[in-house]
Amino acid sequence: MRLRTTIATVAVALIGGTALAQDFPSGSVDYVIPFGPGGESDITARFQQPYFEKLFGEQLVVSYQPGGGGAVGWSQLNGMAGDGSVIMGINLPHIVVKPKQGDVGFQTEDIAAVHMFHYTPDAIVVRADSPFQTLADLVEHAKANPKQVIFSGSGKGSANHLAQVQFDALADIQTTYVSFKGTGAAVTALLGGQVGAEWGYTTVGAKQGDTVRMLAVAMEERHPAFPDVPTFRELGYDLVSGAYRGVAVPNSASEEVRQGVADAIAAINADPDFQKQMIDGGFALLDVSYGEAMDAFLAEKASGYIEAAKNAGIIE
Repeated sequence: MRLRTTIATVAVALIGGTALAQDFPSGSVDYVIPFGPGGESDITARFQQPYFEKLFGEQLVVSYQPGGGGAVGWSQLNGMAGDGSVIMGINLPHIVVKPKQGDVGFQTEDIAAVHMFHYTPDAIVVRADSPFQTLADLVEHAKANPKQVIFSGSGKGSANHLAQVQFDALADIQTTYVSFKGTGAAVTALLGGQVGAEWGYTTVGAKQGDTVRMLAVAMEERHPAFPDVPTFRELGYDLVSGAYRGVAVPNSASEEVRQGVADAIAAINADPDFQKQMIDGGFALLDVSYGEAMDAFLAEKASGYIEAAKNAGIIE
């Protein structure tokens, strides 16, 4: 136990964190992903597994509890053990938008988020042979042809969908968004020519390579893996958005367990090899830990998501 704590403390010190709580981890940890296997939440959890074992000498055991766009898992989180043996993946905007759509078994404030460690930035993606060479080309065409630019995207009320709503308002255009079940299906529709563009993620650019072209990314700065792709802000549109992911614990967890989990995830994020793996995969790293920083982050994101969801007619 002393070895695990020492290693973790050194790793967290690299990012200016506090020492890891002494009682975490005290054994293997069940990492519940409230989605099916193969998505970004699963991929990044799998990335974390070997680093967790390297730092703490314990297993991070990934399991799945899919259904309702994450709602099935989140509705059961607070019935699980709060001793640090269980953590669960969380996703923005889902934990904000889902409860506003009806009775899904949880409220946003029920979720004890302890660390947000990455996001997949939204991006407009077209095929390599698309006539849209730049974002200006797409906007010009959309202005001349209202609702005729058709985007694929991952689900209604998803980060992709809300980005489309926000961008249409910023660019003063009207486009059409077609919801698909997951990023993979949205990419298939793009590559198959069923749609002219996709509201996807930077991960699509990383995975599809030269078969696609990203016109802009919704980041504050350019993505390190795509230095030639401009941000929306560079092009005059104040859009920073994506699917933000992190971990939560049952709300019965003690302050020590919450801080311990937060420090453990932060320690993994501080590992240079993990950072490279994430960036090469098209992900963007984030370090928002439990406490006032988390509260402020969630409040800021919730405000934007709720406004966009109302504009999209997803919630009242």
